[in-house]
Amino acid sequence: MANDVLVLGAGVIGLTTAVCLVEAGHRVRIWAERPPERTTSAVASGLWGPGYTPRDLAWSRVSLAEFSRLAGESGSGVHFERGLLASSLSSEPPDWVDELGDVRICSAEELPDGMVLGLWNTVPLIDLPCYLRYLVDRLAAAGVFVVQRTVRDLTEATSAAPIVVNCTGIGARALAGDDGVQPVRGQHVIVRNPGIDYFYYETIDSPEWAGFFPHGERLILGGIRQPGEWSLEPDPELADRILRRCIAVEPKLAEAEVLGHEVGLRPGRAEARLEIEHFGDARVVHNYGHDGLGVSLSWGSAREVTRLLA
Repeated sequence: MANDVLVLGAGVIGLTTAVCLVEAGHRVRIWAERPPERTTSAVASGLWGPGYTPRDLAWSRVSLAEFSRLAGESGSGVHFERGLLASSLSSEPPDWVDELGDVRICSAEELPDGMVLGLWNTVPLIDLPCYLRYLVDRLAAAGVFVVQRTVRDLTEATSAAPIVVNCTGIGARALAGDDGVQPVRGQHVIVRNPGIDYFYYETIDSPEWAGFFPHGERLILGGIRQPGEWSLEPDPELADRILRRCIAVEPKLAEAEVLGHEVGLRPGRAEARLEIEHFGDARVVHNYGHDGLGVSLSWGSAREVTRLLA
């Protein structure tokens, strides 16, 4: 049955949810405080990874299948890349290793300093600025456009549509009154790619680590997790530490031209919220709190919203 649905939010969760709903036959509108290119999603690294819980793992598998299809579609921004996942925490492969493609365990000689495990693998990398434009264009082809509008109370949205899907990310803390949502600040250094054709991501016992993610001539360097931090201003000292850590892994980066700095606030939560809340005769489907796995879980959670409204 077709429904009138208002989606709140135009990051990767909101846009993907809107795509799934309109392509399932619903009448969809989108309101968003920020346009897609100014969301946290727009500054994400774009590395797909498996979810950590059974539910999230299932969602990430749905997303992997969709990204595998989109990788062959011109203009999607989705590309498969080979890369190295390294860890200083355990020499045993994680339980989710079989979710990765074309895995090879590193020899001890190949491991970066301080790492005890390395997994070469091939997974999707999503160029978010390009990918968000692709989703916007896909929606426009279906007659759905993003309207920039700030919603300060869910009753404002439910007065406009009988079904509202809340994909407001960190904004859900205030909009849904959910104190379990907190910002997890991230910062990237963007450099001109000096010829690096692989990604790198490490897991260590620290909120700061090294990671780099190639998107053509643009290379994203990270990373950092700063729970509870709201500042969107780049921190020059942090940027310097990010550069130094990445150069230690890949010396080619020492001469790379710095193009810019980006900051985003991941919507941290103990687990992503996906459930229906009733507001009189209206329904609000909450779909937020994906933390740093927004891209990886996007299609899976969007399909779940569509199932709930079928």
